[in-house]
Amino acid sequence: MQDRPNCSLDPDHDNWPAMRAQAHAMLDDMLNYTQDIRERPVWQPIPASARDVFRQDLPKEPSDLGKVHEIFLEHILPYAIGNAHPGFMGWVHGGGNAAGALGEMLAAFLNANLGGRDHIPIEVERQILKWCTQIFGFPDTASGIFVTGTSMANFIAVLIAIRKKLGFDVRQTGLAATSRNLVAYASAGAHQCISQAFDLCGLGTRALRLIPLNDQFELDLDALSRAIDEDRQAGREPFLLVGTAGSVDVGAIDDLDVMADIARREDLVLHVDGAFGALGMLSETVSPRLKGIERADSIAFDFHKWAQVPYDAGFILVRDGQSHIDTFSSSAVYLKRESRGMAAGSPWPCDFGPDLSRGFRALKTWFTIQVYGADKLGGVIDGTCELAAYLGQRIEQSKQLELLAPVSLNIVCFRYRCTNPDEINAQIVLALQESGVAAPSSTRINGQYAIRAAIVNHRSAREDIDAMVNAVEQIGSARLGS
Repeated sequence: MQDRPNCSLDPDHDNWPAMRAQAHAMLDDMLNYTQDIRERPVWQPIPASARDVFRQDLPKEPSDLGKVHEIFLEHILPYAIGNAHPGFMGWVHGGGNAAGALGEMLAAFLNANLGGRDHIPIEVERQILKWCTQIFGFPDTASGIFVTGTSMANFIAVLIAIRKKLGFDVRQTGLAATSRNLVAYASAGAHQCISQAFDLCGLGTRALRLIPLNDQFELDLDALSRAIDEDRQAGREPFLLVGTAGSVDVGAIDDLDVMADIARREDLVLHVDGAFGALGMLSETVSPRLKGIERADSIAFDFHKWAQVPYDAGFILVRDGQSHIDTFSSSAVYLKRESRGMAAGSPWPCDFGPDLSRGFRALKTWFTIQVYGADKLGGVIDGTCELAAYLGQRIEQSKQLELLAPVSLNIVCFRYRCTNPDEINAQIVLALQESGVAAPSSTRINGQYAIRAAIVNHRSAREDIDAMVNAVEQIGSARLGS
């Protein structure tokens, strides 16, 4: 009998010990990186030499795993965006966690495809779904799946709302076959991915009405009611209302309870974009401000933000599980379901979204929740809000700084006081990022350039807030002096 050709990517039997030793070294390197992360800069400019490493031709021959790991340590690890660092405050990025990262490693070795079939990884995802219904007060008949992030989750929610309104035959006939003029509503502070969802679904961005904000940067409810009346009088058909739980600029939460009343009165689907803010339901102090979210028809949120799960782990939760499955399920001979065997376990996750190939995102989320518990994660959320309040106090006490928006949750928008604030504050943000001390981002509040500090990382502490404030004041003084 001929020996089979050596096509396996596994080490030969005698080389497994070397693979094992290298694997342990790689894990130790990442644990050391996490343990000592404060000793590193948040971010640093990437030298041309590092970029050049990733402009090489396709390798044809094998390379030693240890040497490839050395490339990672020298040219990748030092130049990450830095959101694991406690001084990262640029965007709403979670800091990750060690237990979740280990869960991700296990998922990678298992290499499960969660599109379908009958295997326990799908039961783990269903376990997370059950926990989500408990967090948000949804019925047991609710549905939900993991997706890349809230951008995809919002897109799925818009598709469900359209198809539920027009009838599920629209999946075959398309939007061009209907003469109905659908319109929807969201606040002017809503994330741009809401508009993008209307672009992608075929309705177009003009079908989304962006309602002005009140002085708390929440959707103006009177303006919303007027917009709905005007659209109805013009022969248009309102069908969807999108509430924001934690706006991208300032962390504002729309009045979801009143919006639920309006949605019920006007026969609208109520969807909540809760990218980071929805999981405030885990916090005793934030959850009362989310009153009404339990009445939503769907909620989009990310475990990889406030819940600190490693990227990526977005989720869409849908009250009407049947409308969810009717929006996406399809038949194909290669997806035939059985009552037993590996093709059992229907409905499958591919019946609730566009992906058939899906990674095991649920495992790192399951590890995070199991290891730390919901109360601990809620405490992390409280801690970031307390740090934001502390930052707000530091700014109010400073003669050099001023707040540009109320501190609602964990996002603080401020600037350095000067005669040319836009130019100077833009320089401060760039200098601060390049210093490696802290990494805020920027936005515009009422037309004014703002330094935006989003405090999401569970590793952040008062010392990181103090370091950023001191650096802003020092850089601002130096810029004015020069």
